[in-house]
Amino acid sequence: MLKEIIFYGRGGQGAVTAANLIASAALKSGNRGVQAFPFFGAERRGAPVKAFARISDNEIFLRSQIKKPDIVVVLDTGVMDAINVAEGIKKDGIILLNTNKSASDFSFPYRTAVVDATSIAIKNEILVGGIPVVNTPMTGALTKILDGIDIENLKLAIKERFGKIGDKNAKAAEEAYNEVIF
Repeated sequence: MLKEIIFYGRGGQGAVTAANLIASAALKSGNRGVQAFPFFGAERRGAPVKAFARISDNEIFLRSQIKKPDIVVVLDTGVMDAINVAEGIKKDGIILLNTNKSASDFSFPYRTAVVDATSIAIKNEILVGGIPVVNTPMTGALTKILDGIDIENLKLAIKERFGKIGDKNAKAAEEAYNEVIF
């Protein structure tokens, strides 16, 4: 079954890397079709960013932006002031938010999952210039939501991508996997 995911964040938070990590973990978990790609304009650090991922049991022939996602991942809820992150989401879709609030604090007509990825990133010292980078915790939370991706394969993908700092990123992903709330 094809799953389509849109990641929203701000430049420097790792939305593009998150999409790539999920695709890598899906491939390691036995999915035959994976894609991850960014949507770029004139982004700069702090500007809204969008990235996409597709995961399937079969080869994927689509080569377009995702218009009707199954899952939306929001790395920074501040982007919701400028972007309708729920636009086009499928009726049975899921929105995953990085927040310290409860899912009931949001009025989406979709299943909503929350995880405080910022606190997890700070706790695990995943910082760039003192700013928490939430992509690996958010991929851990996403892995809990997605069928067909094993957390151990995500941790392996993270360690391969990040080298010596991979261990603390993998730990943060696992913490978010265990802490995500629907």
